[in-house]
Amino acid sequence: MKKILYFNASWCGPCRNLKPIVESLSTQLNIQSINIDDNPQLAQEYGIRSIPALVFEKDGSIIEKKMGVLTESQIKKVWKNL
Repeated sequence: MKKILYFNASWCGPCRNLKPIVESLSTQLNIQSINIDDNPQLAQEYGIRSIPALVFEKDGSIIEKKMGVLTESQIKKVWKNL
């Protein structure tokens, strides 16, 4: 099963820019939003050092990590290649 973990925070400007894209894609893709302030252990477990961050998983394994703001087409491309 494929999924994307979207690591973010409410105070993060780039996260606010990425949020509408992620919300739009969440109707098509399996995306889980994770606030790093509420889940610092999970962010540490995934090695998240900067946000926004997207972690692409397939069958429980991390396939790819992307940091920063991505376009909808960039996210879809990585998803398609999982």
